[in-house]
Amino acid sequence: MAQDGDVSKSTDKGKGKAVDAEQKPEDVEKDAAAQTAANGKKDDKADDSEELSEEDQQLKSELEMLVERLTESDESLYKPALEAMKNFIKTSTSSMTAVPKPLKFLRPHYKHMTELYDKWEAGDNKTSLADVLSVIGMTFSDEGRQDTLMYRLAAPTSDIGSWGHEYVRHLALEIGEVYAKRVAADESTADLVQLALILVPLFLKSNAEADAVDLMSELEIIEELPKFVDENTYARVCLYMVSMVNLLTYPDTETFLLVAHSIYKTYKQHTQALVLAIRLNDDDLIHTAFEDAAGDPALQKQLSFMIARQRIWLQHTKEPIEDQEVLECLGNIRLPEHFKALGKELNILEPKTTEDIYKSHLESTRVAGLTNFDSARNNLAAAFVNGFVNAGFGNDKMMLVEKDKESWVWKTKDEGMMSTVASLGTLLMWDIENGLDQIDKYTYLEEEPIQAGAYLAIGIMNSGVMLDSEPAVALLADSDKLNHKNPLIRVSAIMGLGLAYAGLYKDEILTHLMPIITDSSQEMRVSAMAALACGLVFVGSSHADISEAIITTLLDDDRQSQLTDKWTRFLGLALGLLFFGRQEEVDVILETLKAVDHPVAKPTRVLASICAWAGTGAVLKIQELLHLCNEHIEESEEKKGDELLQAYAVIGIGLIAMGEDVGQEMVLRQFGHLMHYGEANIRRAVPLAMALISPSNPQMKVYDTLSRYSHDNDNEVALNAIFAMGILGAGTNNARLAQLLRQLASYYHRDQESLFMVRIAQGLLHMGKGTLSISPFHTDRQVLSRVAAAGLLTVIISMVDAKQFITSDSHYLLYFLVTAMHPRFLVTLDENLKPLTVNVRVGQAVDVVGQAGRPKTITGWQTQSTPVLLAHGERAELEDEEYISLSSTLEGLVILRKNPEWEGGK
Repeated sequence: MAQDGDVSKSTDKGKGKAVDAEQKPEDVEKDAAAQTAANGKKDDKADDSEELSEEDQQLKSELEMLVERLTESDESLYKPALEAMKNFIKTSTSSMTAVPKPLKFLRPHYKHMTELYDKWEAGDNKTSLADVLSVIGMTFSDEGRQDTLMYRLAAPTSDIGSWGHEYVRHLALEIGEVYAKRVAADESTADLVQLALILVPLFLKSNAEADAVDLMSELEIIEELPKFVDENTYARVCLYMVSMVNLLTYPDTETFLLVAHSIYKTYKQHTQALVLAIRLNDDDLIHTAFEDAAGDPALQKQLSFMIARQRIWLQHTKEPIEDQEVLECLGNIRLPEHFKALGKELNILEPKTTEDIYKSHLESTRVAGLTNFDSARNNLAAAFVNGFVNAGFGNDKMMLVEKDKESWVWKTKDEGMMSTVASLGTLLMWDIENGLDQIDKYTYLEEEPIQAGAYLAIGIMNSGVMLDSEPAVALLADSDKLNHKNPLIRVSAIMGLGLAYAGLYKDEILTHLMPIITDSSQEMRVSAMAALACGLVFVGSSHADISEAIITTLLDDDRQSQLTDKWTRFLGLALGLLFFGRQEEVDVILETLKAVDHPVAKPTRVLASICAWAGTGAVLKIQELLHLCNEHIEESEEKKGDELLQAYAVIGIGLIAMGEDVGQEMVLRQFGHLMHYGEANIRRAVPLAMALISPSNPQMKVYDTLSRYSHDNDNEVALNAIFAMGILGAGTNNARLAQLLRQLASYYHRDQESLFMVRIAQGLLHMGKGTLSISPFHTDRQVLSRVAAAGLLTVIISMVDAKQFITSDSHYLLYFLVTAMHPRFLVTLDENLKPLTVNVRVGQAVDVVGQAGRPKTITGWQTQSTPVLLAHGERAELEDEEYISLSSTLEGLVILRKNPEWEGGK
């Protein structure tokens, strides 16, 4: 406590109390007079010295007189005294750090006033006194007292807003504290909620949307928010709510998104409402958003583009969709056309050769000859590189040349032939009309690996595009292929179906693939692929029949000997994909898996769990996975399950953290620790998890670390680090990464497996000549594409044992990346879907959540004319207001409408 007479010290929190509450007013007066006499003269300027200025002395005396009046027996004096007191407090001015003077001078009398309050009978005067005590009570909050709230609840009807913004915030703080205590003690909170609902409009009126949302969130009444917003506040409120979702726990995440969705819907923000419906993975809301736009054909086409980008198939619209153009938008039919228009604009239609990518003339001549010699494996690597680099452009100088039509295919052998022919699918991606003829001729050749490659190519080419004729089912789902004597043909047809219909929830696929999952006469590779294809098609659907079929297979006595097979992991992955992003719904499956008495059950549980929480940034899940990495495992065959379990845990850390920037920073540091102290199986998984955190986003700190790991003593760590560098830079043409990979090609010129992986990474880096992205996030990084993430994860899981799959004979698994490949463009169209060239500013996105006024959303921009490429973290906005965008984010295919109020040149 402060010493007597120390009247004028600041009463800020933590700085000690200005005046002892026990002191009597008379003592204070005497002490102050003594101080003045000792100093000889008053110093008007130094307010915060130990003496009072004349003005302050007068104020102090008046306030003391008003307190004195409250003690008199004449009750008619109370009301004017209290009104005068309130007036002094409300009209006082103060700095940001100092307490207003009236509060400072009234503080010593607080205890006396509370005693009066207890004596007075109920009535207007008592309520009015409670009002004053509530405000003075703010100065006692650092003693852990919640007097402000206590007295406010005794005077709830008075005008709270007139006490100022700081008081309202303080009151909200105390409401939160008391609410938590009451909930813990199981007491009623109705009065607190009622008071909070009085504060919310005050916050919204003073541009403190964040405070309003925080208070309602704390009191678990966020559903009440839509009543309080209007057209001036809803945008900022929703922006804050949506940005909070990453920091909340389930089920609050869903509640917040639903409330924001209902507000957007009320104010006819159709595209924003649809984005949240997609994030909620709610079919009904998506259908409703689409149907609500039926009166505006252009808007419905814009929504169709967004639905197609997420690879959702609208199955149950109330009325069949008649408009052919809307159907084309929903099916992504025009995607190849727009993509090639972008290529023409950027002047990159000319096919690139593998030599353009390898740039072996930059390597030393001795090494160049060794890295380019003509072997089946080098030719296979070249086929992958060629397929990735020229992806989507429909022309190249290796596979689609007229003379010597099948020449390159014969330079590879066995499964290499399959992957080489399948690369046609990436070259002709999305362009089904022209592509089928080009691929068809390979289906008639007698070599079965070539036929298998052609079937896989058909699936790759159809991925992400929906035609009414559905050529993929027609060509791949017949029993000749699915029951072919050669398992390679069965696998390629199944994989093709999975890629073509990924995310489309198509029941017809189940009729073909379900029997293969449970058929114990099939080898594990075929059953696991069938399960994985179903997992991809029904990703995030928590489909009961498929999960039951997979668990039955794991429990099947006839299959127990097969469960040690390396392919069994894809059964577990398929199960995880079904529950992708479903969070707590996966718990039932985790319990069921406890019944499987086989080492494979544990890693399968981890896979299911990490898929369910993918992209959520859930800190508790990341901690659980880190605990799994702590355990020491002895080397033995039975422990293979535990080894995989730890590898999946590491990958899971990356998968869960990928959606949230702060989480990514923290997780990258954890990976450093795991590389230092982890077992071999953990170290091998770390580069893959790093790739998963930032696909198509080459951050220097990440690829520099990976570059170190690419020279690791453990060759499998090195292989995975090289591959991770490819994933990190996929489709970006990053010059620094290209240089690092060229150096690696020289370094590993004698090591066939590592060199193969360097070539794959080079192909990925220059994917689509630098126009594609494999990042699963889109629409301003708000939406996680389940299909893209599922494809990425499949490749990453197969890389955990790279030498058993990718660098051995199952390199065709790399084509699962196709589900994530998408142009990173912005194409503007008019209402008739014709290309429209406008000027846009492209710059780094700025987070404007909670900022005052109308801050700029991008920084460091350049003005370009559409179509344009958008790098990771970039955002575009229209240069002027001649057109209005029908989409809330300028990304992908955007329809613009002429602004009726625009007058040229203004």
